[in-house]
Amino acid sequence: MHSDNVTMKKYQLTKVRNHFPDNSLKDVKKVCRQELVKLAGLIKKDASIAIGVGSRGIDNLEVVVREAVNFVKGQGAFPFIIPAMGSHGGATAKGQKEVLAGYGITENTMGAPVRSSMETVEITDGTGSNRIFMDKFTYESDGVILINKIKPHTDFHSTYESGLVKMAVIGLGKERGAEAIHNFGVWGLTNLIPQTAKVIFETGKILAGIALIENAYDKTMLVQAIPGNKIMSEEIKLIDIARSNRPKLPTDNIDVLLIDRMGKNISGVGIDTNIIGRIKIYGQPEPEKPKIKSIAVYDLTDESHGNATGIGLADLITRKVFNKIDFEKTYKNISTSSFLERGKIPFIAENDLEAFELALRNCGNSLPGNERIIRIKDTLHLDELYVSDAILNEIKDNPQIETEGEKVNIFNSDRTLISF
Repeated sequence: MHSDNVTMKKYQLTKVRNHFPDNSLKDVKKVCRQELVKLAGLIKKDASIAIGVGSRGIDNLEVVVREAVNFVKGQGAFPFIIPAMGSHGGATAKGQKEVLAGYGITENTMGAPVRSSMETVEITDGTGSNRIFMDKFTYESDGVILINKIKPHTDFHSTYESGLVKMAVIGLGKERGAEAIHNFGVWGLTNLIPQTAKVIFETGKILAGIALIENAYDKTMLVQAIPGNKIMSEEIKLIDIARSNRPKLPTDNIDVLLIDRMGKNISGVGIDTNIIGRIKIYGQPEPEKPKIKSIAVYDLTDESHGNATGIGLADLITRKVFNKIDFEKTYKNISTSSFLERGKIPFIAENDLEAFELALRNCGNSLPGNERIIRIKDTLHLDELYVSDAILNEIKDNPQIETEGEKVNIFNSDRTLISF
């Protein structure tokens, strides 16, 4: 390894701000209430209404769920909350309830009971390739309102990706429903989700959905209440809006990408594959860009509850990350998806500096000053970055880029990363 003096000088980066369009909603609660009015005729008095909430971290999720609960009560009906998250939360009722609690979704905070179970009812109609399941509480209710973020998926690209349609199939299907689709690999996600969703929506159990879209700052930019019979047609339009507003790195050619944290609240696969240009699914072609030689991950979020799904997308992790992994939860999630490559443990470095130096070494020799290095908080937050001189020289004339201060040493004397 290098001496400390050389090391600290060599690893100086400049902090920059990447200015994306700020089109976030100013009053999410107000917009949510305006949208929910559209659903008034769908909720019958004294009906038992399930509100499906997933495992993804979503801006303003507490606000939207609470407004949905209050709206259902206002119609004279009785709402309850269910985890609609497939096999996440370790595929246990307790684990899924804990995931919701981590997002502030509890009976006390929402004013409605949270009913978590892995029991399902099979609703297969015999026409498709796969069996179809629905959460038992949902099946026994008078209908469900699904709440989810619409965004490009991290496993595949198709007509329907992450959103209400997939939640109806895999989220409400619990572990059995998720496995029924994932057993067919990416082909199942691409082809079976639409036809399975059609069967589910025809049951009439999906009364409505609340679709959310976030902008490049991970802030709510759209809330739309959709009647159940229009979800499949409306979501096709919404995914295009979500795709055009997602953030991206300021360059496509990177030697080392340092990611401060990964986790289930960041992305369903911990690290957004659309940002890093890696999918790691056998048989699936890797994205053409960006091209990143080495990726090092420094922490696993507490909201992940030890679920390190997607850890295999990185080349290096720190001992800190490894020690936080709950292998039972991680392997349950990974085995259900069948994408085993994403569960492989990368090279483990003993400290932050070592992880970086090994990541840089993995890129081969480069002349001092030519290293192409970027540091980000996570793949959701790309508005602030640390970049090396080679990257800065490339992007400094971009009107979206603003330099913030001089170069700084990104490692403390104890070999840990400085605070972002």
